[in-house]
Amino acid sequence: MDPLISFTGVTMNVIHGFDHVPMSARGAALAIGNFDGVHRGHQALLRATRDAARGLASGLSGVMVFEPHPRQFFNPSRPFFELTPLDQKVRLLDRFGMSMVVVIPFSAMIAGLEAETFVERVLVAGLGVGHVVVGYDFHYGRGRGGTVETLREAGRTYGFGVTIIDQIADAGEVVSSSAIRAELAQGDVRGAAELLGHHWRAAGKVVSGAQRGTGLGYPTANMALSAGTTLAHGIYAVRVHTADGVFGGAAYLGTRPTFDGGMPVLETFLLDFSGDLYGRRIEVEFIERIRGDRQFDSAEALVAQMDLDVAEIRRVLAQTLVERS
Repeated sequence: MDPLISFTGVTMNVIHGFDHVPMSARGAALAIGNFDGVHRGHQALLRATRDAARGLASGLSGVMVFEPHPRQFFNPSRPFFELTPLDQKVRLLDRFGMSMVVVIPFSAMIAGLEAETFVERVLVAGLGVGHVVVGYDFHYGRGRGGTVETLREAGRTYGFGVTIIDQIADAGEVVSSSAIRAELAQGDVRGAAELLGHHWRAAGKVVSGAQRGTGLGYPTANMALSAGTTLAHGIYAVRVHTADGVFGGAAYLGTRPTFDGGMPVLETFLLDFSGDLYGRRIEVEFIERIRGDRQFDSAEALVAQMDLDVAEIRRVLAQTLVERS
């Protein structure tokens, strides 16, 4: 498991678009894809990209990503569970040693480029790539007409190298963003972390709630999850990343059946914390699911269970620190 990715700025160059790329950023080895989650399969591409960059005059290794995710572009009315929004993705890519990230705005123009035109305009004329790294199932261009075979041929034509990375599996399970979403939908955040190579996080701004937690002795930082997020309801052991530091926490996602049965909101009780987080951005890192959601006969019964949950969460977080040391 990789170390925590902290609330720090990135050191690499982030380039938006391909029309005005500085000469200092040209000639790089670039991995191309959506990199949603920056999971262990993606990390294999990143390692290959760093290796390829060592043989280039520029020495640059980077990633080309599309924003928004093509699924969001083609189906805007259908909520999409994006594992890592762009800011998280950039910080993860920085953590894994990339020199640069090229963010290509995914638009009708980009979607409509024929495969050969995409190579000519974006990769060659725009970015002047020295090497390209993609996964075995990579497609590009209008109607996904470009394949790894046509990319190899383009590399021979235009003089850039091409590396194709085979499928990555863990204990027989293919490592993919879809597989990770399926793990999270079941509440198996440990299983998701095994595929990711790091723990999954949700990020957002703390909003005001009904203040029930405060009345019960468990004040919470409340945060709405992004549309499409399909994390299973329940109680989780988490770490909460704030501008003031990292705190252990007990997070609840559910409909509050003991009270109002309303819309799901992520409610997180920070251990050993006192302060005001309203209006501030936090990231909640999911370590382990403690139990599912359920209704209690009274507020007193709920508090008694919360006492047990917090004791278990402290044990889980302490054990996790031991495992990482």
